Amino acid sequence: MRFVMLARNPDLYSHRRIVSAATSRGHTIDVINTLHVHMNITSNRPTLRYGGRTLPLYDAVIPRIGASITHYGLAVLRQFEMQGVYPLNESVAIGRSRDKLRALQLLAREGIGLPVTAFAHDPSRSEDVVNEVGGAPCVIKLLEGTQGMGVILAETVASAKSIIEAFSAANINILVQEYIKEAGGSDVRAFVVGGEVVAAMKRTGKIGDFRSNLHRGGKAEGIRLDPEETRTAVRAAEILGLNVCGVDMLRAKRGPVVIEVNSSPGIEGMEAATGIDVAGSMIRLLERRA
Repeated sequence: MRFVMLARNPDLYSHRRIVSAATSRGHTIDVINTLHVHMNITSNRPTLRYGGRTLPLYDAVIPRIGASITHYGLAVLRQFEMQGVYPLNESVAIGRSRDKLRALQLLAREGIGLPVTAFAHDPSRSEDVVNEVGGAPCVIKLLEGTQGMGVILAETVASAKSIIEAFSAANINILVQEYIKEAGGSDVRAFVVGGEVVAAMKRTGKIGDFRSNLHRGGKAEGIRLDPEETRTAVRAAEILGLNVCGVDMLRAKRGPVVIEVNSSPGIEGMEAATGIDVAGSMIRLLERRA
């Protein structure tokens, strides 16, 4: 089969592993910079050009679209979809997951466990918003944040109000969520491929940091999820329409609560923690469906 991967940095571990997994199974794969693709939007004959040439028709496209280029990246992916190329993740599903507020609303509608979350535009209601999630401490998140950036723990109501008002003054959209104290600075990531959890790890933040992201210095260990966690991860992926994703959960007293669903999850930390060939599972999914 012939694949194409949309990726700005082909040297990232995740991208190299996907290429290796594809070629080792006898496939060919082109890696192209998403921002260097341009489109010819013509009735009945949609084309894409790259490096002065028209791209061929591929069997499948693997989108690894960074959050900072979501809008253009999804436009390119839609053009591939209009050509009939099978996407590892559909553009509509990626768009759902990248809009954190929409993703939480969709998950909540289907009864997925979530931290109590509040969203408001008026900074004068900041104290009401904090009280809505159970008071301080509470977590304040930028809607556009990634890899733990733009996530703040407000220890007091006064500090939460100051942070909310500062972001509102800068016209930056935020969410306010309850602080799950019993999680103890750890979270769980389930890697879902084709409706199955193929690997899972527990991430623990470095001392003094409540964020557990590996990019922020956290540590990871492979784990086995309990049945409720597995069901939650698979269902969350299904609700958002994602074939491949990382579902991040906290272990709360009331059960697993989903904090984020990542449509372009990194592979390095998961493979290092679990020893599982995650990249290979993605290629095998394409072999079955593309």
